[in-house]
Amino acid sequence: MNFLDLFAGIGGFRLGMERAGHTCVGYVEIDKYARKSYQAIHDIEGEWTREDITKVTDDEWRTLRGTIDVVCGGFPCQSFSIAGKRRGFEDIRGTLFFDIARAAKQIKPRYLFLENVKGLLSHNKGQTFATILRTLHELGYDAEWQVCNSKNYGVPQNRERVFLIGHLRGQSSRKIFPFGGNDTAVNSKQPGQIIIGTTKNADAKGSNYRHDTFSSDGIIGCLTATDYKQPKQIVVPILTSKIKVKEATKKGFAEAFPGDSINISHPDSETRRGRVGKQLANTLLTGEEQAVVENDFRIRKLTPRECWRLQGFPDWAFDRAAEVNSNSQLYKQAGNSVTVNVIEAIAKKLD
Repeated sequence: MNFLDLFAGIGGFRLGMERAGHTCVGYVEIDKYARKSYQAIHDIEGEWTREDITKVTDDEWRTLRGTIDVVCGGFPCQSFSIAGKRRGFEDIRGTLFFDIARAAKQIKPRYLFLENVKGLLSHNKGQTFATILRTLHELGYDAEWQVCNSKNYGVPQNRERVFLIGHLRGQSSRKIFPFGGNDTAVNSKQPGQIIIGTTKNADAKGSNYRHDTFSSDGIIGCLTATDYKQPKQIVVPILTSKIKVKEATKKGFAEAFPGDSINISHPDSETRRGRVGKQLANTLLTGEEQAVVENDFRIRKLTPRECWRLQGFPDWAFDRAAEVNSNSQLYKQAGNSVTVNVIEAIAKKLD
């Protein structure tokens, strides 16, 4: 199928979709450095493209009707993430979802394939996600969604994200979810009943929608896009058999061994938890805050190449991007990307 790549970043959606046999016909990305990487990695000749999604007119979107089967997009997640202030639709980044909706209204693709942080499900007691589902319903799309963790798809990174598939009524009916490992899937069975989880029900006044708090499986950690200035290497005496990493827990620390990852940002914080990843990388952010314990018990930062690998990008793609961007941008781009392997797994079920 033909797909449109919105909020394209460095092309995580694109690589996954292409691996599954689909064809990109256009992309939208506003960040000039991400566009440099995207254009260096992918064959974009002759493709439709815009920079700012908010400036694409309805008339421009309508010119794509009949040429697009799938609209993809990992719309900005900072306003819904537990790592941020979680302002949701109060944040201008949160309102960018409605630009996806505007595009879908004019293009009428068979599928919408969207991604965001898991915190979107519980933001504002579920009302934010309910607004998204209600908007899709009004546009003629039935929705299903699943929380997927990248560690279940062939990369050693704890990264939980919610993936949403919108089915245009009358044109696509095959369910995509559930599938894969320990991931959790939830379906919107009918308008007026949206089941987000299995914990306490909290009905919103003046709404038919049921808002439940999403129940997670307790997995933590993930790459992000926040820059931190950290020492490149921390030396720990080789005589020890483990490293104690300060955490805000009853014990006060976590034990790290060779092969474990450590989040080295804010090392003196009194509130941080989950800083050690057991033989896995924590969620990638957009800075240089993640390190690994080596066999000699030295702690070193992950390289930009390693961060791209943790997102499922092949080395040839990283090499092309590295020719046109600085290391700081490469870290940021990895943290902002989707995991290619997860996209590919879902994309293979689209037909």
